[in-house]
Amino acid sequence: MSLLARRRNKASINIIPLMDVLTILIFFFLVSMQFKEMTTLNLTLPKIESAGRNDFPDRILIGIDEEGQIYLENQPIPVAQLQAVLSKISEVSNDIPVLVKAHNMTPLQTVTDVMDACRLNGLSKIRIQSK
Repeated sequence: MSLLARRRNKASINIIPLMDVLTILIFFFLVSMQFKEMTTLNLTLPKIESAGRNDFPDRILIGIDEEGQIYLENQPIPVAQLQAVLSKISEVSNDIPVLVKAHNMTPLQTVTDVMDACRLNGLSKIRIQSK
């Protein structure tokens, strides 16, 4: 046996498998993330079996809580002012969709008053959101 030391290869870290694992982790977190819409009203929406998913670009949002208080774009508004605002909006365009989010315990009369105010001002694309 010789007393000379054996030559060893230099130690190296192979980062390609680490990059593969990192990529898989990134994809996993992107797929499993939940994106939720932030709302300021705490409404319990009624369930509808035939409800579909609707996208409302450039829409008017009208919320109604269980006491019957009306919110236009998350700002409280009386019915008389709502009609005035809707008439101004209808002067710009009658094709703007209106999305009504009403609590499931909201009186039906309030919902019909809001829908009537929309129709009287020429806004006929009215949708009611549910769960």
